[in-house]
Amino acid sequence: MSKLVLNPGKERSLLRRHPWVFAGSVARLEGRARPGDTVEVVADDGRFLGRAAWSPESQIRARMWSFAADITIDHAFFKRRVAESVARRATHPLLADESGVRLIHGESDGLPGIIADRFGDVVVMQLTSAGAEKWREAIIAGLVQATGCTAVYERSDSEVRGLEGLGPKTGCVHGELPEAVLTIVENGVRMEVDVISGHKTGFYLDQRDNRRLTGVLAAGRSVLNCFCYTGGFSLQALAGDATSVLSIDSSAPALDAGRRNLAMNPQLDAGRAEWLQADVFEALRALKSEGRRFDLIVLDPPKFAPSAAHADRASRAYKDINLFGFRLLNPGGILMTYSCSGGIGLELFQKILAGAASDAGVDARILHRLAAAADHPVGLAVPEGEYLKGLALQVG
Repeated sequence: MSKLVLNPGKERSLLRRHPWVFAGSVARLEGRARPGDTVEVVADDGRFLGRAAWSPESQIRARMWSFAADITIDHAFFKRRVAESVARRATHPLLADESGVRLIHGESDGLPGIIADRFGDVVVMQLTSAGAEKWREAIIAGLVQATGCTAVYERSDSEVRGLEGLGPKTGCVHGELPEAVLTIVENGVRMEVDVISGHKTGFYLDQRDNRRLTGVLAAGRSVLNCFCYTGGFSLQALAGDATSVLSIDSSAPALDAGRRNLAMNPQLDAGRAEWLQADVFEALRALKSEGRRFDLIVLDPPKFAPSAAHADRASRAYKDINLFGFRLLNPGGILMTYSCSGGIGLELFQKILAGAASDAGVDARILHRLAAAADHPVGLAVPEGEYLKGLALQVG
């Protein structure tokens, strides 16, 4: 096995069990290794640090599979680790009755570059690193064995694969899809999951608990849902007895899916729902000009800052939409606002929101700190995994 030797002092993050080795930490590779091959990582003095997947084209040159000297990285390793990850969800009381669950959450489950979501009897898999690609057959076998699923569909079409020197891969890798668009039940509401063409793996499972809270807070309130996608927050608000829900997105297909989702739930009052195709920034300005006000506003925008290098520009975008959010709230209204940008930490996000509230001339207080659901854990040694952060803020 080839050895990856680190520069002096660069072992400290690995000793804290952070699983990434950056290009600047590498002194040399002793021996030959192809992308995805397992290498032994050692400190400059030869101390064993762990075994990792080698990725020569990425700024993250190695991702750790194990920090233990007695662990062999083979097919059995991946089947075992996949089974352990699936079992953790199966025994979690908050996830027991969910038909849509994240089964593997990358580094936080000790499986860097591997994402797997279950929608009923179908598992959707996404591999984003050279190491994950190397062990794809073992990962697929592990998923089938641990879940008993009828199909595994691959959605390895994320742009991040390009950073690893990998091209996109999609399609069924086990069994056959029963249909292109699946259906799950979340918090009592039926929702479409488009595993072939939908965002990510077809559905944003990370917001499950926050959508549930939206339903609770929406009772008796008028609701504005911006960047609504297929209407997850909107339908939960209707289920929670919102008086009205205006849903805005720039994507006509997403809004069509939202309308179909609403039609699948006859218990919800479709007469309280309004769908608007528009640029959200322009729509917020128009609503302000029209004098519209709302009791509850949800702002769940796409990723404005994929990395810290984009933080300044993203901060301005977050401030703009939240400034309009505050201005459109009735006294006592609630703003549920999110960032999924890895380049925007919680401290900075809260600072941005404080500036937006000040510019809007409102006093706001934090009611709830919001994060991803329990099937999206964050490893203590990998704070970068806490990509989704949000606050529920009340004004007046």
